[in-house]
Amino acid sequence: MSAAAQHRSTRSSRIVRKLAVLGTGAAVLALPIMGATSASAATPTVATATSLGYANNLDGWIRASLHVMAQHGIPGTYNGIYRNVIRESSGNPYAINNWDSNALAGTPSKGLLQVIDPTFTAYHVSGTSWDPYDPVANITAACNYAAARYGSIDNVYGAY
Repeated sequence: MSAAAQHRSTRSSRIVRKLAVLGTGAAVLALPIMGATSASAATPTVATATSLGYANNLDGWIRASLHVMAQHGIPGTYNGIYRNVIRESSGNPYAINNWDSNALAGTPSKGLLQVIDPTFTAYHVSGTSWDPYDPVANITAACNYAAARYGSIDNVYGAY
């Protein structure tokens, strides 16, 4: 192959590579725009009080949790949840117990219903946050645990 032919071949290859890179770049830039509808539809939403149309306060958190619990067949009533929340955390979603046996073992009780991390993970309810301080996730996981252990959060009248 002559030197001129090699130069044309190399030049052609460079042009093809540049077009391919530019095309790929354009495709990559277009993906978020083109796929935004399908990507957002595939992203699971996390149930919060406000996302379910409730107030971002204790009343709303309990009502949102009851909404999620009903979808998953978890028993419990507003009064049963409220009674236990007030006893466990006085309604503070960031409450943490740093002095009981769980805390001494390295897994302090957290959140509105004072759930330890292993229990929260084991009884987490899909569609809620994985944050044990998230009010809806904390209440729903605790109620799921209470249902499995005691039949319902309504049957809990002391530390559990």
